[in-house]
Amino acid sequence: MSHAKKEMLSFFVTTKCNLDCEYCYTNKKKHGHQSIPLKFAKLGIDSYLEKGGKRHLRFFGAGEPTVEFNLLRDIHDYAANKRDSGLSFEIQTNGVFSEEVRSWLSGNVDIIWISMDGPPDIQDTYRKTVKKEPTSQTIEENVKYLIRNGKGITGIRVTITSLNINRQAEMIEYFSALGVKHIWSDPIFPSVGEDNALEEIDTMEYAKNFLDCQDLARRLGVFYGSILTCNFDEKTHYNCRACLPVPHLTTDGYVSACDMALFGSKPNHMSVFIYGVWNREKNQIIYDEDKIEILRSRRTENMELCRDCEAKYNCAGYCLGEVVNETKSLFGQKTKVCEPIRFLHRNMAINKGRYEFLHP
Repeated sequence: MSHAKKEMLSFFVTTKCNLDCEYCYTNKKKHGHQSIPLKFAKLGIDSYLEKGGKRHLRFFGAGEPTVEFNLLRDIHDYAANKRDSGLSFEIQTNGVFSEEVRSWLSGNVDIIWISMDGPPDIQDTYRKTVKKEPTSQTIEENVKYLIRNGKGITGIRVTITSLNINRQAEMIEYFSALGVKHIWSDPIFPSVGEDNALEEIDTMEYAKNFLDCQDLARRLGVFYGSILTCNFDEKTHYNCRACLPVPHLTTDGYVSACDMALFGSKPNHMSVFIYGVWNREKNQIIYDEDKIEILRSRRTENMELCRDCEAKYNCAGYCLGEVVNETKSLFGQKTKVCEPIRFLHRNMAINKGRYEFLHP
């Protein structure tokens, strides 16, 4: 199941953020400042482990998890202190945090993905603080520290825009010089509920540049992956964990299947991903079995639009969150990525075994 093998329990820790990225895909500002209740997080951990889920926990958005550092640490410690837990931990972060936070991360989190888009002139264009200050210097220092002192890996997650689409080689060299060995890149896409992205890029141009950079990355000892290729390691019937589904606990007390369905209390076109709700009075999570079955039906053999595609078993309909956000359908098709995926499928090695570290 390739990318879908990244089964884990995710926590959308908070909507609060210390950055104001211009292309941010979340709709967190519409929901105000809220953080996941610790009681709900603990219940989610108990429920997940009782069901025999893979023993991997992850901290994610909609805002920046480290902004709620005490809450982040409390959730981690509750899970880590469970008897015979054997858990591993992962975080997706913007990399702008204090020395105290980075010291804790280095000793307690196994996989750290930092969002960064390249050299300072690229990074500091779209990814500034809420006070409109540059972020590149702080992130550089934190990346180097975590690589030197971390217990696991520190990788980079890149958003591809017009600023770096033709500078991917330079970007890889820059990250390699910082000590980074793992990079995943995603083309910019519309924010949740928006019709268009901040800017449009040519995804075929991105794919061609991405392919050209593979030899460079290998020479530098760097893995350079893409959301277009996240299932190229082995055949799959499901694009991602949203199709299984696996739980993502929201700040407003719901269980989501997808990183792009960050809230459940205000129904919208992403509500198809909300398959559980926390009953606060009884402290129980109530699951919607019908929604679970609908999500599980999003398999390659049920994707009529993909039936004749040569890459169908290494794509499986592409990123489900992006597809639903942009087409309003679980079985929709994001056509602008189809030919780039087929192009890379024809020109890259496929089905050579599971990636060491799966896409964030």
